[in-house]
Amino acid sequence: MIVEKEKVLSQYMPIDAAPIIAKWIDYFQCEFKISKGRATKLGDYRHPYKGNGHKISVNNNLNAYAFLVTTVHEFAHLLTWNDHKNRVKPHGTEWKYNFKRMMVPFLEQNIFPDDVKQAIISYLSNPSAASCTDLKLSRALKKYDELLDASRLEELPLHAVFTIKDGRQFKKGEKLRKRYRCVCLDNGNIYLFNPLAEVTLAATGT
Repeated sequence: MIVEKEKVLSQYMPIDAAPIIAKWIDYFQCEFKISKGRATKLGDYRHPYKGNGHKISVNNNLNAYAFLVTTVHEFAHLLTWNDHKNRVKPHGTEWKYNFKRMMVPFLEQNIFPDDVKQAIISYLSNPSAASCTDLKLSRALKKYDELLDASRLEELPLHAVFTIKDGRQFKKGEKLRKRYRCVCLDNGNIYLFNPLAEVTLAATGT
């Protein structure tokens, strides 16, 4: 049964990582689902509820390294739930501790490229980082995505007009702390975008 899990997992993550994750799935009796890509999240963890056990889902459109980091991220939530239930913050000290120690075997085996490994180490040493959406780590991981027709929002010039996947058009505004303030040209509303949002350049604004 574990061998079958390894075969499936190795299609989505580095092959040397698959046996470890397969053992985790078996040990924690976790329902592990490979989901279609979701715009709002890379992965998800649901704690046991009404007789159901742990549930983890990870997007199937992530590159191998991003898939593994997201998987470890969610398993750290599982371990934190086992230790503390809902008495601690989702990405608090306890989760960071578990994420760090669950990442150790993959760092020791040099499963990640050096730039991703260094970004993970940097993230783990930074207590102010809220989650695995840390920009430095995200940038390192995105280098290994397949080539896209889309651009990252942070690459576009100020006031550039861009389109997102649902067809809406926006004009890029100033950066406010960690996100860009953009106006939707379809309804005039203001939206805050992650710098790494994938967008398509439509035209240069004035």
